[in-house]
Amino acid sequence: MFNDGHAHHHAGHTNQKRLLWALGITVAFAVTELVGGLLANSLALLSDAGHMAGDVAALLLSLLALWFAGRPATEAKTFGYHRAEVVAAFVNAAALLVITGFIFYEAYRRFLAPPSVQSELMMGVAVAGLLANAATAWILCGGSRENLNVRGAFLHVLGDLLGSAGAVAAAVIIMLTGWTLADPIISAFIGTLIVTGAWRLLAQSLHVLMEGVPSHLRYRDIAAAILAVPGVLDVHDLHVWSITTGFPALSCHVVIADNFRSSDVLARLQGMLRERFGIDHATLQIERSLVCRAGVCCPPGARAGGRKGAD
Repeated sequence: MFNDGHAHHHAGHTNQKRLLWALGITVAFAVTELVGGLLANSLALLSDAGHMAGDVAALLLSLLALWFAGRPATEAKTFGYHRAEVVAAFVNAAALLVITGFIFYEAYRRFLAPPSVQSELMMGVAVAGLLANAATAWILCGGSRENLNVRGAFLHVLGDLLGSAGAVAAAVIIMLTGWTLADPIISAFIGTLIVTGAWRLLAQSLHVLMEGVPSHLRYRDIAAAILAVPGVLDVHDLHVWSITTGFPALSCHVVIADNFRSSDVLARLQGMLRERFGIDHATLQIERSLVCRAGVCCPPGARAGGRKGAD
């Protein structure tokens, strides 16, 4: 009865396997880095362990959102639960910003009063973490390209990968020069990189939640393509949004010439939207030009150039 996007189920199952593998690896090395960071008294390792603990929560949240997204649509949730993944991406991005704020604070505190660091132990644990994070990032990389939920988990892991690389670099510098300030400075630099990715994810997920036009589509191009279909005279109340990443939707009113069959024009429009823009979920209301000339099909100003119009 409800069209809830069954084409996404297979991708959801694949992403679930990716997330489960990533979760197992992350839990194991979060514990390793926490113990190693405490023994070595290394901020780079401790911040990375804290970030990995955040990753565990992020991966669990992503798995929960993925499970919700796979639930069927209901009379109360006619689009299903696909937005759960976008909400999870938003929460993960916000959590990354909070975690990075803590890293900046600790880096500043240690910059003012650098503690002694056991660089050898720091190096060993950081290399192990680097390998684990590289494996986890590789597992999640494929799903992160088309799914905001997986991308949120991937950014957490990518932050850990950078953190482990930074810990290795800091350990080498400390071993060779004894310059302990390398630890907080590199941590702050990595934090800056994490903030950039987190902010981008936050903006992208908020854009979907606010029902903005998908970034790979152009509103004016879609309107022009609809008007170019034979028989179409006008389009108004055109809305384009994403139910979730990879699931664009469209609704509009289309005015057609009286000498064209509405079923033929509708079929051309649906085929064009699917082939040119990848929009399978399109709701089109066909209106006759005679009705529009009578002034009953749309209010003034409700043309394709506007985002919102009365239905």
